[in-house]
Amino acid sequence: MNMLVDGEWRTDAYEATNDDGEFDRQETTFRDWIQDAPDAEYPAESGRYHVYISRACPWAHRVAMTRRLLGLTDDISLSIVEPERYNDGWEFSEEYPDPLYGEEYLRDVYARADPEFTGRVTVPVLWDTEEETIVNNESREIMRMLVTAFEDENSVELLPEGREDEIDDIIDDIYVSINNGVYRAGFADTQEAYDEAVEDLFDALDHWEEILEDQRFVAGETFTEADVAMFATLVRFDHVYHTHFKCNRQAIHEYPNLWNYTKEVYQLGELAETVNLDHITRHYYSSHGDLNPKRLVPTGPNIDFSAPHNRDRLPADLPAELSGDAALADD
Repeated sequence: MNMLVDGEWRTDAYEATNDDGEFDRQETTFRDWIQDAPDAEYPAESGRYHVYISRACPWAHRVAMTRRLLGLTDDISLSIVEPERYNDGWEFSEEYPDPLYGEEYLRDVYARADPEFTGRVTVPVLWDTEEETIVNNESREIMRMLVTAFEDENSVELLPEGREDEIDDIIDDIYVSINNGVYRAGFADTQEAYDEAVEDLFDALDHWEEILEDQRFVAGETFTEADVAMFATLVRFDHVYHTHFKCNRQAIHEYPNLWNYTKEVYQLGELAETVNLDHITRHYYSSHGDLNPKRLVPTGPNIDFSAPHNRDRLPADLPAELSGDAALADD
């Protein structure tokens, strides 16, 4: 797969699977933090930071949702890349330009941060416009620093005080079996690796289907970071993971509770505005030539995330911004 090696772009630099045929996700590299302190290396200053995302990528989507939910759209600017990713990696275009430097590829932004960088060029990217460098490119950490470092404009509390460890445990659980589980299935190189990934994935989906029978959100009555992480995968599942990644034992719209939960989250506030199904389907089916050699993009399934749901039957502690009494800020 493609990556930068000592600042040079390589198209065959590493294998995505290990010796057992299991998908092996490479760790992200930039791991600094924005802190709510004036003497911090990266202080929480409005207007200082920019986020590069892809509307197709679930990891970038998590950051885009968090930024929007917290009302930070005027504090942290955002731009997107083309949905398709080919041999040159994530790229900008006339329709989706690099607003900071006019670069052609996202790899050029990475090279600005470190001319000798070795690693994958991934989204999201949290960029410091003052120091002109990447602060962080790990989605979960960017989500958390937006929650903890910035004074949010909305009353949405994605990390309720005193429940940090509980929320982290849920996010860990969702990541292993579901968020990364679909990739473990999709990119498995052996039948054994695929079978194990699919078993773990659907065991987890069955588990959460049961939990959500009597519970409004994954951590209880409150919408949290864990729901952001869960939704990013569920909203993509039926359109890409079910078919493209061979996770076809059951579709999300065939699970009564998971499907109604997904519809509710889609309809909370203006989160629907962060979902771009066209970019999602174009990216997966066009970018993975090894999985889809003809790069044909399917036109279905025909499901409606805005259809009525039944989650109102369960108690919830929702702020006005999510209950429909107020609108979130536009991107």
